[in-house]
Amino acid sequence: MTETRAALILVDLQHWILGMHPWEPTPAPALVDACARLRTGFTDVVLVRHLHADGSGGGPEAPANQLHELIAPGPDDLLVVKHGLDAFEGTDLDARLAALGITDVVIAGLSTAHGVAATARTALASGYRVTLVSDATATVSAAEQDRVLGRFARAGAAVRTTEEVLAGLVTGS
Repeated sequence: MTETRAALILVDLQHWILGMHPWEPTPAPALVDACARLRTGFTDVVLVRHLHADGSGGGPEAPANQLHELIAPGPDDLLVVKHGLDAFEGTDLDARLAALGITDVVIAGLSTAHGVAATARTALASGYRVTLVSDATATVSAAEQDRVLGRFARAGAAVRTTEEVLAGLVTGS
């Protein structure tokens, strides 16, 4: 049997993104709380931050570009800066996950239809087993959330709640 090792990937939990919309179906405060809880169940955590390549938005040190305090980087977290939607595109994320022996990725954050979806799509195409956390992701409407999660479930990703992930139900039907 092949040994599995899972990493948690938290996408775009920066102040400016958290404040962009009234996120649905999980409002930003509840989403951040769920992501903070998820962190407790993982040794390998990847924090993804979107920064504008041209430096607009104040650059990496701007308060709006900082990750929410409950998601602040720990000493062993992997930090990834992306300039588009996908956390793999133009970054060394795949190489870093491979170096750790990661076989499964659990993805949470914002937005389900954009950064989360792009990252999950590449993870699936790259051979990772993917779990999306339904109550630790959100988008602009509950209907869009359902559509995106349904599309990924049909493509082979597991869709789980925070409680299910923490209980060890990362992949499978």
